[in-house]
Amino acid sequence: MNRNILASAAALALGLALAGPAMAAEPVSLKGDVQVEKTVTENGATKTVLAPPTTVVPGDRLLFTTRYSNDGDKPVDNFVVTNPLPAPVRLAADEGGYDVSVDGGKSFGKLATLTVADTAGARRAAQPEDVTHIRWTLAHLAPHAAGALEYHAVVR
Repeated sequence: MNRNILASAAALALGLALAGPAMAAEPVSLKGDVQVEKTVTENGATKTVLAPPTTVVPGDRLLFTTRYSNDGDKPVDNFVVTNPLPAPVRLAADEGGYDVSVDGGKSFGKLATLTVADTAGARRAAQPEDVTHIRWTLAHLAPHAAGALEYHAVVR
């Protein structure tokens, strides 16, 4: 099944999400990227490589990356980067290092501490497939500092 539109939409959604108010309020620039993780075998050795998402199918593993840079001459403290997960993907696993939301970005916490309502209305522990947003808080960005934030997702 060809999912070129899905890949483009996922990359676009990430890019649009990153172009929000954070860029206007701070001298921090953000750039999003998404790649497909492919397992290949060469000369009997198996390895994982990253490729552009020209075609994705359910079950494909994706790597979302947000590169950041403090383009200003002053430090920036407590800079928050929030990425909505595109609807056609689910979080691959809780890799830590970030907070997540399971309610559309209204509240955030560690996945292990969050709950969601099941189909009967009872509360259950939140799972990676319940995550709607990921959020990182960068405590201190020195002038001209740069880095990258990553998370893995799986095409639904």
